[in-house]
Amino acid sequence: MAGLTVARIALGCGNFGGVGSAPAFFGQGLTEDQAFGLMDAAWEAGLVHFDTADAYGGGRSEQAIGRWIRSRGVRPRLTTKTFNPMQAGADHGLGPDRIARQLRSSLDRLGVDQVDLYLAHDYDPAVPLAESLGAFRSAQADGLIGAYGVSNFDARQLTAALAAGAPQAIQNSYSLLTRQDEPELLPLCAERGVAYLAFSPLAGGWLTGKYRPGAPYPAGSRMTQRPEPYQEFVASRTFEALARLEAIAAGRGTSMASLALAWLLADDRVAQVVIGSGRPEHLAPVAEALAHPVTEQERSTIEAAVAGIVPEEALVPKEAEP
Repeated sequence: MAGLTVARIALGCGNFGGVGSAPAFFGQGLTEDQAFGLMDAAWEAGLVHFDTADAYGGGRSEQAIGRWIRSRGVRPRLTTKTFNPMQAGADHGLGPDRIARQLRSSLDRLGVDQVDLYLAHDYDPAVPLAESLGAFRSAQADGLIGAYGVSNFDARQLTAALAAGAPQAIQNSYSLLTRQDEPELLPLCAERGVAYLAFSPLAGGWLTGKYRPGAPYPAGSRMTQRPEPYQEFVASRTFEALARLEAIAAGRGTSMASLALAWLLADDRVAQVVIGSGRPEHLAPVAEALAHPVTEQERSTIEAAVAGIVPEEALVPKEAEP
């Protein structure tokens, strides 16, 4: 992809000391010792790009990564982000002064002089994009960040960001079950040379086969912690589609999780896949997906298997709005 070059797969660190950016879960998630074990396993497996955010665990994620870097004497490539509050009731958003403050705090927690990629973690309607991106540009000019981009933006918002600045990447949720970016955003990224980074490639665990109809959700799974983003999947059509995917995976001699990752990795529009593993053994599907890439014919078969649960409107370009 033209422009920004990133590692094909990054370790997502959103569960270090919390569950993403939700203040209600700060202090939960992986302990620092568990995070260290996961980072050790990822590094040994060749994952050299770590993805975090200032508000993950209320700063605990960045802090754990920084301590790991110092203790191991290695330096992964780093993505971090800002927008969300660092604690319940704290300020949030993309005001220039806040961006500068949060970036300094992130660098301190990580123990580095520069992060490779700095992202606006969400769209802020209260601050003009030119002001927010101007703050990112200043940080880049000062050598504090290598590149900047956005996250959780739709096509219209990315178009506005490209008019106001030069974001080089966008990170959004994308998987076999969440394909809302296909009609407009992915073509826009290809046209404008913006690297598309996919998080939640296993749709909160739904594409691992861990959720079974009529069975309780496994302890510690996303459906027992933050089920809201995945509630739409709780339907018979989802379980039917997952059964078809499981059969395809079994026919290839692989796991369903590795099949879902291989489907993403076969898409050259996706510059990076961010995998948020909870335990070292959860990294196994990554190696499996790399060892067993899918063909174009297999991609078509896989997509047909989920056709009943991906809304048709998500795959059809929208008419331009006034």
